[in-house]
Amino acid sequence: MTGLSGRSGLVTGAGSGIGQATARQLARRGVSVAVLDLDEESAQKTAVSIREEGGTALALRVDVADEDSVRDAIASTVGAFGGLHLAVNNAGVQAHNQDLTQIDVTTWERVLRINLTGVFVAMKHEIPEMVRAGGGAIVNMASNGGLYSIPHAPAYVASKHGVVGLTKTAAVDYAADGIRVNAVAPSLTHTPGLSRVAGDTDMLARQESITPLGRLAAPEEIAAAAVWLCSEESSYVTGVALSVDGGRRA
Repeated sequence: MTGLSGRSGLVTGAGSGIGQATARQLARRGVSVAVLDLDEESAQKTAVSIREEGGTALALRVDVADEDSVRDAIASTVGAFGGLHLAVNNAGVQAHNQDLTQIDVTTWERVLRINLTGVFVAMKHEIPEMVRAGGGAIVNMASNGGLYSIPHAPAYVASKHGVVGLTKTAAVDYAADGIRVNAVAPSLTHTPGLSRVAGDTDMLARQESITPLGRLAAPEEIAAAAVWLCSEESSYVTGVALSVDGGRRA
């Protein structure tokens, strides 16, 4: 994969799951990676695993619901690596098994604050650094819930639809600055958070049965799509919400 070696980037929510897999794959391709997570200990573990493989990584605590925290983490990344070329905005929360008429406003606002406003704030501070660097690539982690409905997940679906819309808007607005902005829209993926969403193994079996490829995704498979969108291999791709779902949308 071309166009990555020697670049610097960041991944939010990189302490585990898809974010961790993405940070490690970027580092293996020569990217100096800032590993950002609310759980600083998890971020440190990811960074250590990258360094053990010979990569360059910086672990930073970030709360994507707090603009000051995001701004400071991006400034620290630029200070450590000399610039910012790539960003994967992956941090988010799940919010399922909620009825629209029963969900309280506090929960609604929390989900949108993290999943949607967190992406907005990240891009708000990433884009000026990429402009200074002469261009870059941003990948926002959406969901298949950003492309169609998921039952009993109104806040989550609304937030992920918002991420897709925000991605498309930024892609158009900053194309002239040499910045590509895309989203990845995965279906259910085997991550540490999956058990909290799934509830039981029967549910997972049902999900596998309606997936044409007959299984759920591994974090590394979603990460591979994000890394491709960061690379020059996708140099003519921007404003896309790439569905990575084993054929479910088809």
